Amino acid sequence: MLVEVCANSLESALVAERAGADRIELCSELAVGGITPSYGLLNAVVEQLSIPVHVLIRPRSGDFSYSNEEFEIMLTDIKYCMDLGVKGIVAGVLQKDFKLDEERTRILRAASGDLKFTFHRAFDWVKDPMGTMKLLESMGVDSILSSGQQQKAIDGIDVLKELHRNISSIQILPGSGVNINNVNVFKEAGFTAVHLSGTTMIKKLQRPPKVSMNSSSFLSDDHYPVTQLNAILDVVSKVK
Repeated sequence: MLVEVCANSLESALVAERAGADRIELCSELAVGGITPSYGLLNAVVEQLSIPVHVLIRPRSGDFSYSNEEFEIMLTDIKYCMDLGVKGIVAGVLQKDFKLDEERTRILRAASGDLKFTFHRAFDWVKDPMGTMKLLESMGVDSILSSGQQQKAIDGIDVLKELHRNISSIQILPGSGVNINNVNVFKEAGFTAVHLSGTTMIKKLQRPPKVSMNSSSFLSDDHYPVTQLNAILDVVSKVK
């Protein structure tokens, strides 16, 4: 059974390889479901790991429908990944009504060339998972990362099993909440791969800082933060 580890740092990636993982999905910011890692992190991981590195291509947190400018950023990031020698791309695009954005997903798949291509957990938002899976198969997508449209993959296992029973060429990759207590459930159900982070929070400071840099107001699936013109204009006009 293939074990893919979602690694959010060089340290996590090295630990995953040392533990015997088959490959990693490299990303940043696990708290928001992951975004594209920095060039420096990408370069360091590719240089120091011997197992395949797949990279999340997601330009921001929030939903999975992107502006033209954001989509161009995704294509540029894929090119950088190819130049660095990664082995796979993890990406996906939806329309605002939660249907697959077929045109843009095909473009992403084509831009990835011969690299492995995983459609990420945007799949868990689609209205027609079976039909969407068939569309992704027709595009040459290699894997679908999914929790079975539930918060945890173990809770969505019935959907995952139904998808797995109907695959032709694509691989269903159960992910979200996979751990030592439930991984055998997926193996016994016939899945050939699982996805997990295996993370725990590690304390680094002796005491909490005076001012927190975290803000829960920025954590949202249907909103994302954007600088507002008037807010900046007002401040600029006040001080200039």
